[in-house]
Amino acid sequence: MSEITLKLKILFESWAKEEPLKIIPLAQSGSYRKYFRITGREKTAIGVFNPDKKENKAFISFTRHFIEKELNVPQLYTQILKENIYLIEDLGDQTLYSLIESENIKGKLSEKVIGYYKDALSYLIRFQIDGGKGLDYSACYPRAKFDKQSILWDLNYFKYYFLKLAKIPFDEQNLEDDFIALSNFLLSADTKYFMYRDFQSRNILVHNDQNYFIDYQGGRKGALQYDVASLLFQAKVNLPEKVRIELLNHYLAELNKRSTLKVKDFKKFYHSYVLIRVLQTLGAYGFRGYFENKSHFLLSIPNALNNLKWLFENNQLPKKLSELNHALVSILENDELKKLELNSSTEKLKVTINSFSYKEGIPKDYSGNGGGFVFDCRSLENPGRYPEYVHSTGLDDNVIRFLEDKNDVKDFLNSVYSIVEESVRNYLKRDFKNLMINFGCTGGQHRSVYCAENLAKHIKNNFDVSVRVSHLQLSKKDIQ
Repeated sequence: MSEITLKLKILFESWAKEEPLKIIPLAQSGSYRKYFRITGREKTAIGVFNPDKKENKAFISFTRHFIEKELNVPQLYTQILKENIYLIEDLGDQTLYSLIESENIKGKLSEKVIGYYKDALSYLIRFQIDGGKGLDYSACYPRAKFDKQSILWDLNYFKYYFLKLAKIPFDEQNLEDDFIALSNFLLSADTKYFMYRDFQSRNILVHNDQNYFIDYQGGRKGALQYDVASLLFQAKVNLPEKVRIELLNHYLAELNKRSTLKVKDFKKFYHSYVLIRVLQTLGAYGFRGYFENKSHFLLSIPNALNNLKWLFENNQLPKKLSELNHALVSILENDELKKLELNSSTEKLKVTINSFSYKEGIPKDYSGNGGGFVFDCRSLENPGRYPEYVHSTGLDDNVIRFLEDKNDVKDFLNSVYSIVEESVRNYLKRDFKNLMINFGCTGGQHRSVYCAENLAKHIKNNFDVSVRVSHLQLSKKDIQ
């Protein structure tokens, strides 16, 4: 039993007056918090460990306040803040997101799910207005308000963890100027309300046919539009446009009963808040995917790009922010990002074969598997050392003939065939969907290209799978 589990066990025993029968860790999301379902003979609770003391303080302060306001949040049973642990009510595992996944057939949502969305939006107004009254904003973390500093943090998060790591070109100073202009515009909206910050379907639990709300510890004072954008433009849900309009109209009708804010004033800022939320999401996916090398976050990027594409196609991007718009267009046109969309395009096993240059680094696996085979072709004789082959590639007849005549090349490929065949058979048997194979050489132009092409032919001739070949260095040099 780990130290964290032992501490939660003792805390549960103190609260429940019984020993736990089971302590089961729950799946982590994008945060560093750890959750455990603790079950005794008569009682159950969710145990939480979070090393961030200030975030714990915010969660506990907000929870107590929201319970006083009779909002549907989990009961706080007990806590030891100096140990970074607390127990909350177990409201089950069914989220609005899991309901969407189970009922979303061919892009259609059931009326039941749409009903939960409408209820969530009605509840959101209660959080924003009632929840904000009397709230101790000094407990907010890291900022008491979604102010210019907060907005610039999000924008720079997007710049450093998405734009730079995805190698999207931009002018640093011009982009900074656009960031400041965007933040000034966003802050000209009415920002006196409680802003939930992460109001999305994964943070809405459906328990006893009612919505309950979690993960509000990042909340602060801010604009109404941000949370609506978070829910209706949640990247992984990709709500149909017709449903988005219906839900937005429902929210505005309910808001009209509680606020004097005019619809035109809400809509004036709405799509700019959609944009800042999309950029924050891309920054988070970039940090988890590119920086922390968690590939499943990379696979979520196309969902966020769908929202960006929608803003572009519907002429909802800010007009005067030319450098930001240039960067956003570059994102949508980027070939490497487009590859992320290909990983769910076939029911067959997809075999991705790359040739690359070791000078540029081993290619990233976008399938979520974390990597695949890497075969080093640098031990083979390099045609690139001879003048007559310098401007040719492994796709050209003269290089092909050169390499075909080498016995060590034949032996190398036969060994590769044997290894890969065994994996393909195993992957097919286990119904896996993606296998990545990389061939690297010094320049990524001759040997690796030749080997990648030959393996692709071999696999196509022997297996019923989808094969995709990319010559990464050739694409960069525009040799093809």
